[in-house]
Amino acid sequence: MKHLKPNEAYELLQKNPQAVMIDCRSEVEYLYVGHPVPSHHVSWNDGPDWDINPHFVGQVKKVTQSAERPVVLICRSGQRSVAAGVELEKAGFADVYNVLEGFEGPLDESHHRGTLGGWRKAGLPWEQT
Repeated sequence: MKHLKPNEAYELLQKNPQAVMIDCRSEVEYLYVGHPVPSHHVSWNDGPDWDINPHFVGQVKKVTQSAERPVVLICRSGQRSVAAGVELEKAGFADVYNVLEGFEGPLDESHHRGTLGGWRKAGLPWEQT
């Protein structure tokens, strides 16, 4: 797995039309906090019990239609996406990228996200639905 800063991930997605971005946060995060454009939503884990999605790899395969396509994973801060990426690699995905800092970045001194880093802070395309 390779690790990219948000701007690097965006550049990869722009230069390689075969690359697919998977946002692996919960459905609530994806819908209400916002998500990168373009991205596909496949939860790594979700409420109410926050169990790992046993269908994650299969759902990603359905979105990508090929384990040969580059997959760029993003979560809130770059942690869940690492675990999700490991599972994709075990399943045969050879070109997996993790977005460092994630969508919202690390916590600041006031325990808020979005002020120190992440996709949104970098000013990259995103939307709220």
